[in-house]
Amino acid sequence: MLHQTAFNSLPLGAIKPAGWLKDQLEIQASGLTGRLEEHWKDVGEDNGWLGGRGESWERGPYYVDGLLPLAYLLEDDALIAKANRWIEWSLASQQENGLFGPARITSVNQDIDKEQDWWHYMIMLKVMMQHEEATGDERIIPFLTKFSRYVHSVIEEQPLRGWAKARGAEMLLCIVWLYKRTQQPFLLELAGIVAGQTTDWSDIFHDFPFWRKVEAWDWTTHVVNVAMGIKTPGVLFELYGNPVERESVHRGIDSLMTYHGQAHGMFSGDEWLSGTHPSQGVELCAVVEYMFSMEQLTRIFGEGRFGDILEKVAFNALPATISPDWTSHQYDQQVNQIICNVAPRAWSNGPDANVFGLEPNFGCCTANMHQGWPKLAAHLWMKDQEEGLVAVSYAPCTVRTTVGRQGIPAEIEVTGEYPFKDRVGIRMSLERAETFPLSLRIPAWCEQGQPVITLNGLELPYQVESGYAKIVRHWQNGDRLELHLPMEVRLVSRNMYATSIERGPLVYVLPVKENWQMIRQRDMFHDWELYPESPWKYGLLGDTPFEIIEQDMVRQPFQAQDAPVRVKVWGQLIRDWRMEGNNAGNPPLHPNTDGQPVTELELVPYGSARLRIGEFPLIGERRRAARR
Repeated sequence: MLHQTAFNSLPLGAIKPAGWLKDQLEIQASGLTGRLEEHWKDVGEDNGWLGGRGESWERGPYYVDGLLPLAYLLEDDALIAKANRWIEWSLASQQENGLFGPARITSVNQDIDKEQDWWHYMIMLKVMMQHEEATGDERIIPFLTKFSRYVHSVIEEQPLRGWAKARGAEMLLCIVWLYKRTQQPFLLELAGIVAGQTTDWSDIFHDFPFWRKVEAWDWTTHVVNVAMGIKTPGVLFELYGNPVERESVHRGIDSLMTYHGQAHGMFSGDEWLSGTHPSQGVELCAVVEYMFSMEQLTRIFGEGRFGDILEKVAFNALPATISPDWTSHQYDQQVNQIICNVAPRAWSNGPDANVFGLEPNFGCCTANMHQGWPKLAAHLWMKDQEEGLVAVSYAPCTVRTTVGRQGIPAEIEVTGEYPFKDRVGIRMSLERAETFPLSLRIPAWCEQGQPVITLNGLELPYQVESGYAKIVRHWQNGDRLELHLPMEVRLVSRNMYATSIERGPLVYVLPVKENWQMIRQRDMFHDWELYPESPWKYGLLGDTPFEIIEQDMVRQPFQAQDAPVRVKVWGQLIRDWRMEGNNAGNPPLHPNTDGQPVTELELVPYGSARLRIGEFPLIGERRRAARR
């Protein structure tokens, strides 16, 4: 028997994005995600997952893993038709023994056994699960059951290796999902075998051994493997209920952020874990996979911490590394990113890893980046084990589901401009009044700011447990809740007394004026270098006041010139902050500002600036102000 999780995910399609989040998905659909098949041969007509002779390993499944949820969230018939081509080919390819997919592995990756591998199947399993939830397609469960029987028959002779060994939890997610629907005993036996063959992430995260920048290749320090692996103890907890798994997750996150953490909420990894320097990169694949891991850990453990991390990464690291029009992206982003050009850097990736383009450095992110926003939208709300609703994040959306033991149809409308603004509206439409719990995540950053919850204009008392305010009452049709989540500016001390600035879930940075220079022209998705056209060597006065400026929302808030909220601070140019290895060097420990005037600086959300300073040297004697 499985161990009961704290929450259950809602099926794909139960949550529909609204407001600025829907705008993001529509921009994504008109850019790389909606047009990639026509402009990138690796997921084009010749892809092996469409019956062609081209790439047939991870890139097609990666792409559809984001394309399919995007299509159903937007109810876009053209995108649904594109996704269905991949579904139908995969269904038709299943053999009598249960195996499906391309007959051979064709890939530019040279680190795989092209005779047999399990990793690319794992991604397509996630695609099939989403398809079944969105459509109710009755073919999917028999298809997955047949494939699982095949895996069960050969997995001990053909065990997980390489990428698949590090990422075995992705297969476990499907096995558990399938067991919940079929109760087939062999699935639990298969889960035990797969778990035993998967990298022991529980041990790695419980007693984390990687205390500094990694200089050599290892499966367990590859940043995307780590971002995926952090949910493995949670998946094992769902299988076996061992409480040490929860401890492993928390200890792992703490260690990652201590030894490799950066201001945007991610740990560094310009291929493998790379320390805390604000000019070390982090790979886009790791960003979207870490988000998916946080979504799964929220479901399993029901702790608000995972929602806090999910929001910080989604609202900062994700938009920052993709162009505002979704026609180019980076492989690696930097917190202190002052130039994006083809040049050698102190990381293992190629010299083009931080330029914006179609496939800088390597094409895995080109295929995998698409899942970020859609899966966030699909996990904004969940259900608890009492048929109550759980608000994981407050991006605008509409939720359609049932509530209470009687399964009363309900619609929840979430309005507001969170995370840019601090007020959230929630309106309930119920077929009839019903008693059920409503759990509202209270972010850790505002617990001391006395958040206020009102119902129909009257303030509600509440207590926070595991990051959630759980309100049980007899809800009425038309009930209206409002959350006020006070967003105070916080200084966060980082390595070398550098300081980052946060307000709510957003990190604020100094935007550097961007000069986009095309270095390769294509029909649609060009490659660009970005050069600075304004000074970047600013430090922050230790006793600076803060002034908040709010503006109206625009369709694309993740552009510096249109940022809907800004923070005014005071700083000075620093004479001795140098470039090192084509990057901004270490923020000076004792900044030299002799003769420099005190200047007012206007900071914008991290995700709005593609050139930026996000970790500032602190000027003056008020360093202790940032030690929180």
